[in-house]
Amino acid sequence: MVGRASLTLAAVLLAGCASVAPSASQPLQLAITIDDLPVHGGMPPGVTANQVNAQMVAALKAAKAPTFTFVNAVGVERQPETAQALAAWHAAGFPLGNHTWSHPHLSELTQAQFEAEVTKNEATLQRLGGGGDWRWFRYPFLDEGENAAKRAAGRQVLAKHGYKVAAVTMSFSDWAFTAPYARCAAAGDTAAMARMERLYLASVGENIASARANAHKLYGRDIPYVLLMHVSALSARMMPQVIRAYRDAGFRLVTLQQAQRDPVYRGYTDLTLPAPASESDQARAKGVSLSAAPDHQAELNAMCNGANP
Repeated sequence: MVGRASLTLAAVLLAGCASVAPSASQPLQLAITIDDLPVHGGMPPGVTANQVNAQMVAALKAAKAPTFTFVNAVGVERQPETAQALAAWHAAGFPLGNHTWSHPHLSELTQAQFEAEVTKNEATLQRLGGGGDWRWFRYPFLDEGENAAKRAAGRQVLAKHGYKVAAVTMSFSDWAFTAPYARCAAAGDTAAMARMERLYLASVGENIASARANAHKLYGRDIPYVLLMHVSALSARMMPQVIRAYRDAGFRLVTLQQAQRDPVYRGYTDLTLPAPASESDQARAKGVSLSAAPDHQAELNAMCNGANP
């Protein structure tokens, strides 16, 4: 199963990245970020959030892969035992950042409500990630607001509290696998789970190809990419292969802080500047079409659809 998946991934990488191969003088760089700690979605039967977190921590530590994490502390309120998971991330040297208290859409909040979500999360970050560089923020759902005024209001809140924003410039939508994987595990459908693992690894390669193609269209070069992942059972299981895939594709793993020193990210690290244009807005301004990786959502949604974890 793994061998076939690796061959599929290798084929995607070779086909998709040949035109934008890294140069020796400019090696590819990637910062890994993990969202929704300590709990993201449903779990397979018999699997706990603490086990998933521990598996991810162990894989990343063994691979010496710098990683920045983003916390919704409401998970600790609902499952107090998961405070141990956050402490384990911090103890392993992986910083904890702010993902709001309860993971709401900014577009559905007032400025005051958004500020309350940000600040309510801070007590947990100070207690479990104290001494670390935790004043980094990741927008839930990557929702920065429904219009320019809301976006500016959100940035004003974050600037007031001393935050930088963690961008996302690479994502293979690992979140889409969370519920289907839990369903198929509950159903005992090992064939579907194996198919899901192959799709998961293929998605890594497909997204590398599309993200790099878009960077070359928008910036004329590879940028240090910021990868978005989530703390889920399948991502924990696949993490060693994911790290290997990025390294085999030529990426050197760097910290979030190192990646976002690139000028592309200035509007994210200095919130006194105007909000950066989205990739789609930049593409329209340049008159180019963005590349898109294949969408596997429909197939995933259909898998084990009669089963509930």
